Amino acid sequence: MFLVAIAVTAFKVIFFQDISVMKNMIHDLGASATTGFEISIYLTGAMCLWLGIMRIGENGGALKLLTRAVTPLFSKLFPEVPKEHPALGSMMMNFSANMLGLDNAATPLGLKAMKQLQEINPKKDTASNAQIMFLVLNTSGLTIIPVSIFALRAKAESPTEIFLPILVSTFIATLAGLIFVSIRQKINLFNKTIFAYIGTLTALIGALLWYVVRHPEHGENVSILVGGGLIFGIISSFILLAVRKKVNVYESFIDGAKEGFNVAISIIPYLIAMLVAIALLRASGALELLLSSVEWLVLSIGITVTEWVDALPVAIMKPLSGGGARGAYVEVMNNFGIGSMQEKIAATMQGSTETTLYVVAVYFGVVGINKTRYAVTAGLFADAIGIIAAICVSYIFFSS
Repeated sequence: MFLVAIAVTAFKVIFFQDISVMKNMIHDLGASATTGFEISIYLTGAMCLWLGIMRIGENGGALKLLTRAVTPLFSKLFPEVPKEHPALGSMMMNFSANMLGLDNAATPLGLKAMKQLQEINPKKDTASNAQIMFLVLNTSGLTIIPVSIFALRAKAESPTEIFLPILVSTFIATLAGLIFVSIRQKINLFNKTIFAYIGTLTALIGALLWYVVRHPEHGENVSILVGGGLIFGIISSFILLAVRKKVNVYESFIDGAKEGFNVAISIIPYLIAMLVAIALLRASGALELLLSSVEWLVLSIGITVTEWVDALPVAIMKPLSGGGARGAYVEVMNNFGIGSMQEKIAATMQGSTETTLYVVAVYFGVVGINKTRYAVTAGLFADAIGIIAAICVSYIFFSS
């Protein structure tokens, strides 16, 4: 990314005498490093909060209950992880937060799960099968309630109209990632236990979809009530279980929060490295050059439907940075307007996948793994399927 940005900048300076691009590159180089630090400090509060709550759950026995509930499924998907291992509970909480669109909650829970998986990893510098499966399911970004996208589309005539396309696209992306990793790890997805869980999840999603489709005016309220209700229900359950076991809830929270602070600080170097690279790529104009080339190629082969090309910045930024993808989506929204085909495709892309390269860099970096095996390939494969699904589904739902 650095080399591409520098090459494009050199080309503009030499052949077009565009000095401003160099000025923008130098400015964004320092600004993005500052942004990386500020984001890490911002995440400190969320990490302290959620790891403090997790510690209450651990001490109160809530995670053991969660672990027992998902053990049948996770024992098939994660055969290397011992039954009732705390990593199972942390992974389940991480997946739950991702499904509800609660990024700030999902990150500390995911980092905790990664550290727990690292404890049983025989090769400390190499990603284990369990860590790869966890990361790919995490980065495929299964989202049931895309709260943040609903909020961005608040001024739209129907903010929740992209709910169904996002749900379909993200489910396809997750399924693609699961199939990819299962083939590599020789996991039988037709096992009755796995099939039962996936079938149940499909039925629940279908029921939610049915209600929202029948009552579109209630879509946003359903998202708020279901998402908020689940989160506060989990917190309340943790506290009640801890009180029942006569655990000091306050001290448990403080112990977990201290761990959250240390985790947040450890993220800073990895986050800055990624954000600086993205900023240089954007400031150099390389992204704009790429989009122009794609549009020319699409038109040259006879494809006249090109609205999705204008939404591609979201697809390009999504594997790299959630904030970058969100910024790209807002830019599409401002340029083409809420309710335009470009905006709807961009919104569906935004909700269809997760920030694969960011998650890989941070999650593996925190536990000191530098041999990621096929984790990146599997994650990007799921992203690609999710983006393709987002484009197709958007045209199916929104083409007149």
